[in-house]
Amino acid sequence: MPSDTSQVSIIAHRGASALRPEHTLAAYARAIEDGADAIEPDLVSTKDGFLVARHENEISGTTDIADHPEFASRKTRKSIDGEKTDGWFTEDFTLTELRTLRARERLPELRSTAYDDQFGIVTLDEIIELVASESPKHGRVIGIVPEIKHPTYFAGLGLAMEDKLLATLMAHSYTQRAPVTIQSFETGNLRYLRDKIGATHSNIELLQLLGETDGRPYDAVVSRQRTTYGDMMRPSGLREIATYADAIGASIKNVDLRSGAQEARSALVDDAHAEGLKVVIYTFRPENHFLGPEFKGGGGAAERNESGSVREMRRYIAAGIDAVFTDDPALGREAVVQASRTRDAHPPGE
Repeated sequence: MPSDTSQVSIIAHRGASALRPEHTLAAYARAIEDGADAIEPDLVSTKDGFLVARHENEISGTTDIADHPEFASRKTRKSIDGEKTDGWFTEDFTLTELRTLRARERLPELRSTAYDDQFGIVTLDEIIELVASESPKHGRVIGIVPEIKHPTYFAGLGLAMEDKLLATLMAHSYTQRAPVTIQSFETGNLRYLRDKIGATHSNIELLQLLGETDGRPYDAVVSRQRTTYGDMMRPSGLREIATYADAIGASIKNVDLRSGAQEARSALVDDAHAEGLKVVIYTFRPENHFLGPEFKGGGGAAERNESGSVREMRRYIAAGIDAVFTDDPALGREAVVQASRTRDAHPPGE
């Protein structure tokens, strides 16, 4: 765990996605400006094999594709990781075609749509170039935390992303040295990546994402393994994760905090640290709709409650986590600063 709370990392979840349409250069740039230690691009594949940043390969909710009559015939229904989904999918479009689209706010009922249609879909290469150019301007090294989305699904289409991701990272001098953490909700691709990069690598780490406790990694579903995410959160499961990954990513709802004599503690955090795993928590968002009951403020679901969001993050920081995923990195930075001041004023064991 971090030697002190000032070392807790702020990861910009899809960029500063509470303030700009997610996975756009504008969202990433704002996140860096607001103090993010790293930015997170979710990666999906185009028809011609380019890696682009979208939360899902279905893009009707995050782009203006429905307004493009030339693409109307490509709307379809697919089964993605066992779930039927209607819409338009990145793997049915070339990069050139996707570049004609404009990004839109994914949560228009909660967040501003003022920036709709101003930004395009971007590639991983463009994201790396942005971070490489912004790093010296801000006087700090900024990490990149890519998530490989639906790896079994894309591999089944002949569009596996793992080797392409590694090749892209090695093609840029910046990502040959800057911190990179590759994440996935599946396990097989992380094991494959561990074999490719070796037991230790100077700048690349692997993060096992953990979903609902009764859910299973989709590659486990396909191979008829019964292991659940809940199983993976037990000490024996964490011990297994430590054989191929460097960190876990757990949902707020899966980190049960208990109050100790000095500070809040979490069995999951303590057990993961005992196995040498870092712990990253997702996802902290500033709107009332997302905040825990004790952190909500006045107003409706869309009302931003910045102080509540900071207090919520501080609660988990006090439990010894290593990093947070947040949609508003400025608030994450404030939470780390406040937690550090509190720790300095009241050090453990005082």
